[in-house]
Amino acid sequence: MSTISKVPFRGTPEQEQELLAVINELRDTPGNLVPVLQRAQDIYGYLPVEVQTIISDELKIPMEKVYGVSTFYSQFSLNPKGKYKIQVCLGTACYVKNSGPIYDKLQTLLGIEGGGVTDDGKFSLEACRCLGACGLAPAMMVNGEVYGRLTLDELPKILKSFE
Repeated sequence: MSTISKVPFRGTPEQEQELLAVINELRDTPGNLVPVLQRAQDIYGYLPVEVQTIISDELKIPMEKVYGVSTFYSQFSLNPKGKYKIQVCLGTACYVKNSGPIYDKLQTLLGIEGGGVTDDGKFSLEACRCLGACGLAPAMMVNGEVYGRLTLDELPKILKSFE
């Protein structure tokens, strides 16, 4: 479930200039929308409506098409990611070992829905299908570090370790 971010857009003039340079570099390249969106996401970390609007205006592509491509491909995110990106595995091995309640508890502890980011921008939470750590089920990953054989009681301590 995708949620609207409560974190305000904080793009800088430098980021906008970098985006405009990318657009100018790729302007005449056939099929340029996906590469421009990829580079825009590299610049901003996600594709907020403000960035999509710049792309739409500069490439003279309808906003509906920019939004459609941005939401079609899973590589793109319309919401910012937190400083600490939490991914909870809901793949078969983890799910049968109760990763669903782990995911639910994290939503409660963080006060966000899956796909969201905390108001302070510190944590984002996503479900994923496999972390490649089936032997450690149930598992989650925080910025690339795997936490396995999780229990509900461990979650507050893990989150506190990022303060």
